Amino acid sequence: MQLVRQNEECAVRRKNQARAVVAALTVAAIASGCVSEGDSDAVRPAHGVQPLQAPPARALDSYARQLGAAQAARVAAAKRWGLAKTPLTAPEPPATKPRIKARKGFEVRGQAKLPPVFTTIPTKKKVVFLTIDDGAEKDRAFLRMMSDLKIPYTAFLSNYLVKEDYGYFGKMQDRGVALNNHTLNHPYLPGLSYKRQRHEICGMQKVIEKRYGKRPELFRPPYGNYNRDTLRAAKSCGIKAVPLWNAEAFANRMDYREWDRDLHPGDIILTHFRGRDDWKGTMPDMVRRVMKTVTSKGYAVARLEDYL
Repeated sequence: MQLVRQNEECAVRRKNQARAVVAALTVAAIASGCVSEGDSDAVRPAHGVQPLQAPPARALDSYARQLGAAQAARVAAAKRWGLAKTPLTAPEPPATKPRIKARKGFEVRGQAKLPPVFTTIPTKKKVVFLTIDDGAEKDRAFLRMMSDLKIPYTAFLSNYLVKEDYGYFGKMQDRGVALNNHTLNHPYLPGLSYKRQRHEICGMQKVIEKRYGKRPELFRPPYGNYNRDTLRAAKSCGIKAVPLWNAEAFANRMDYREWDRDLHPGDIILTHFRGRDDWKGTMPDMVRRVMKTVTSKGYAVARLEDYL
């Protein structure tokens, strides 16, 4: 009798093991899409659950190929535009935007209720932000270069220069560049009354909205000069923030605000729409100078608006 019971127990264990194997194979078949639609005996996923249409490995392989192709194109573009090193790719923007406060020493009376003035975005990531002012030079090669290299930047425009060719900056906007406010006529704002400052800022808001479809939320005062009336006027025109800069780029050099004369995580870089009439070089020369500096120091250029 004992032998019979042992044989029965062994049979039960073998049956349970067989059932487990069949179940595992069935789950694998469903996950890989191997169960045919016409198989009436096939085990189906629970109601509302969609079976995978392709193995995860295939999806990962496709994603890896896309990344590889994008990097290869970036390397080729860097060589084509004369960059010694391929620009680094910026990390994903933060899910939670950093809190922006006025830089110490840059505040005005009642600053808490006014747009903050700052030179650096608070972040630990090795990213910097490229911003370009006014609109004097309208270099087509610059547009192609920035599109090929996929380097993000932000423009701050003055109407007295932009109006010569609104279409140039429209092409820039089509490439994903944000167009922001740098006043109508680029005056020294602290020398103007509140009313005249408001005319310069609100007037440019209207121009950008009319020409490009959106009122900006960022404003940069000409020369980086402002007073309390400037920020009051900017707020009344819909401005939320006033980014200045911590470094400045030219075609042949870089200048820095800080004593260590270096870049820091989150620094904003200023440059201008300029050409050989004003610089020792072209706008592509300026980009090469910026990228040589930024890349050699291990930084990537990120999109300013992604952090605000």
